[in-house]
Amino acid sequence: KKLAKSLGVNTIPGYDGEIENEEHLLAVANEIGYPVMMKASAGGGGKGMRIANNDEEAVTGFRLCKTEALASFGDERML
Repeated sequence: KKLAKSLGVNTIPGYDGEIENEEHLLAVANEIGYPVMMKASAGGGGKGMRIANNDEEAVTGFRLCKTEALASFGDERML
């Protein structure tokens, strides 16, 4: 995404970094605008990923992603 942006390619809004906690998540999600997709730092194939359409779904999804990522990959960091 960084390369695409540097070359002037249109990209969708997002956040580049680790989401620290639920409060940080909500601040970022409301700045970007819903819907948002949350993804665990580790893994792939859809594990540790959730889509949220509002604050309530975001908090629930964040908690589920962290739990799933820790159990599956031993790493609960969220992007």
